[in-house]
Formats: sequence, C-alpha cells, structure tokens
Amino acid sequence: GVVEACLLHMLKRRAAGFLRTDKVAALFTKVGKTCPVAGDVCSKVQELQQQVESRKNQPSGQEPLKRQGSTTSKTPVLTPQAIKHIWVRTALIEKVLDRIVQYIVDNSSKYYEKDALLADPVCGPILASLLVGPCALEYTKLKTADHYWTDPSADELVQRHRIQGVHGRQDSPSKRPALGIRKRHSSGSTSEDPFAASAREYVESLHQNSRTHLLYGKNNVLVQPKDDLEAIPGYLSLHQSADNLTLKWTPNQLMNGTLGDSE
Repeated sequence: GVVEACLLHMLKRRAAGFLRTDKVAALFTKVGKTCPVAGDVCSKVQELQQQVESRKNQPSGQEPLKRQGSTTSKTPVLTPQAIKHIWVRTALIEKVLDRIVQYIVDNSSKYYEKDALLADPVCGPILASLLVGPCALEYTKLKTADHYWTDPSADELVQRHRIQGVHGRQDSPSKRPALGIRKRHSSGSTSEDPFAASAREYVESLHQNSRTHLLYGKNNVLVQPKDDLEAIPGYLSLHQSADNLTLKWTPNQLMNGTLGDSE
C-alpha cells in the first residue's frame, strides 16, 4: 500500500489513462509497453485475475468434481487485500519491483508531474534502492501458529552464517569482540555482569565464528540433566571445524544471561 501511494503521487492524467478506477494497473500497463520486465508482470497479473474470476463464476457444487478429475495445479486463493494490491504484490514476488520502479524513475517525465515523488532526483532513486531488499526475499512460506521469532529454522541460521562469512574480512581476528552492551545505573557508572557477558559472547559465536561453520541450529530442545530434575529447554547447535564436528547445547536461561538462582 505504501509503494502504491508513492507510485500514484502526482501521476499525470494521461498516464493513468481511462482506467481511473485502477490507476496502478494503468501505470503498469503503460510502462509494460516499453519495459519488458513490467510487461511480464502485466501478463502474470492478467493470468491471476482470470483465474480469480473463473473461480468466482464457478458453481460451488462443481469444485469438488474438478479437483477429483483434474490433474492441473490448484487455482491460487488470493485474499481481498492481495487482490487489491495485486500489481505491486506480483512484481514483489517476482523480484522485479525495484527494477520497474527504477525504470519509472529514469523516465519519470513521461508519467509524473514535475513535483512528484518519483520525479524528485533524490527521493525517486532512494525509493528504488529501498525496494532492492524486499525484492531479494523469498515469499514462499508463511508463518504458522507454532512459528515464533525465538525459534528460527535451521535454514535461516545457516543463511545468516553464510551472509556473515561472505562479508567477513580475511584479516579479521578469529575472536570477535562482544557487542559491549552495558547496564547503566542511576549514578552514571557502567557495570556488566561477567557471566551475562560470557553468555552473550557464546550466543554471538553461534553466528559470528570464523573458525567453525554452523550446520544446524534448533531452539527449545529439551534436555534432562538428572533423573530427578525436569527437562530444561535450550539451544542445540551443530558446528563443523577443520578437524571435527561439535554438538553444543546451552540452556535458554544461560543464553539470555538470566540464570538467577538456578544451579
């Protein structure tokens, strides 16, 4: 919705065409005549719209029969919000929204008034640059009810490690410094619990260790230290070095630096 608001800011009337009810569709259609990437998005959007319309016009009683006898892929179910922003959404999923916006910025005089956002020599390129990040993501999975931010998947952890490894410098020291977060008291002096600092340094080493590779990580893995104790949730990680494999498990309280009175 925010991207659409930027695209519609001071859009020329002739650029909007006769499709005044959907100016974004008119803009993409017009840009698609000279921009092949936008043209591909137009084709995909028109195909999606036809599938949605055919789904609406299909009697409800015939749908199970079609599923039984048909081997084709199921018609995608789009929410009203997705249909409302289907043009920007499709370009985003296809990872070409930033390129389309950059093309519009480069040819802004054809589509926008002089004082439009995308016609601005600074704001226009900034918007196109900001869309590079979202266009690099994979919009193939949705969060489920049992997926929490404290429990990232192993693929995400490995990807984080690879990103850090690519941008890491060869001459950087093997042991990276801690974040240096200190607790500031009312008197103005700074102090830090060495136990909490050690725990935080270990957490950082899971993603920022140049000597080992993180192969797998899973949070909330239960371990029972003794028979008379309850199972304790913790973080399980598998690391690979030049010589061996190391399996680590650390209680969540230790990773958070809040052991308290626990033994």
